[in-house]
Amino acid sequence: MEELRESAGAPSTVDSLRKALANRNNYIAAKAAKIAAELGLKALIPDLLTTFDFFFIDPVKSDPQCWAKNALVQALASLGHDEAAAFIRGLRQIQLEPVWGGQEDTAAAVRGNSALALVACRDISDFELLSHLIEILVDRDKTVRIEAARAIGRLNRPEAGLLLRLRALSGDEEPEALGACFSALLSIEGRAGIAFVSRFLEAGGDEAEEAALALGLMRSAEAFQVLKEKWEHGRDATFGAILLSAIALSRQQESIDFLIHLVETDSTGAEAAIAALASAGLPQLRSRVEAAVERSGNTRLRPAVAKHFG
Repeated sequence: MEELRESAGAPSTVDSLRKALANRNNYIAAKAAKIAAELGLKALIPDLLTTFDFFFIDPVKSDPQCWAKNALVQALASLGHDEAAAFIRGLRQIQLEPVWGGQEDTAAAVRGNSALALVACRDISDFELLSHLIEILVDRDKTVRIEAARAIGRLNRPEAGLLLRLRALSGDEEPEALGACFSALLSIEGRAGIAFVSRFLEAGGDEAEEAALALGLMRSAEAFQVLKEKWEHGRDATFGAILLSAIALSRQQESIDFLIHLVETDSTGAEAAIAALASAGLPQLRSRVEAAVERSGNTRLRPAVAKHFG
């Protein structure tokens, strides 16, 4: 199987992978699907679909841990398969397998990857697509809810934004899932969504942190101003550090200058600003930060530069 990766152009490669896909061992079929996707072998799409169908037969026995079904969904999406039926089937799959003390659903990744793949399908209307995605937007599994939000965020439709607003207002016990809703909403609505997401900055705790990071990742001047105003009008030390990290994530020249100013004026947030600048992933900032520390006259900030920039 591994050798097939090195023989992409060989006439026998497709035949070998076709035989592997027909194998009833879920690990072998999953491996073949992954290689088919890596090699871009669209000719194997019919075989991938046939194999996908097989692993829904007595799935706990035929495909424990959903190795095959998950690899097949990813391969079909990677190869550009744009017919919805297989992905809708994956979206609905719940596979309860025995574990110590009860049962565990192993099909979460299948549902999540199916949601993302479904968005690219051409034989399904936006309304029908949303009717499917709304169900997994409240899935019991956190990762599925996250992928559902991401999938909805890829639809440039106002009703998709309204759906995400409702989900955000309903709350989520998992901060990452709520953050995915915020980011997806902002990707659809852009500036129009900033006011809605910024309301969650007042909530405190995880909700406020996720809202701040989503605004930072917008990388817009408007979102930076919201974060800056929140930082300037009161916050505890922990949330203040999150706000500065979000400001750094925006990567706006104005936001970087703001953080540098906090360092060079030896603000109470100077060390947190250094950490935020380091997290921005811009190596060229180190020299600016070092110069700002020297201008501040606070030599105790030097270890912070070494610590955060490495």
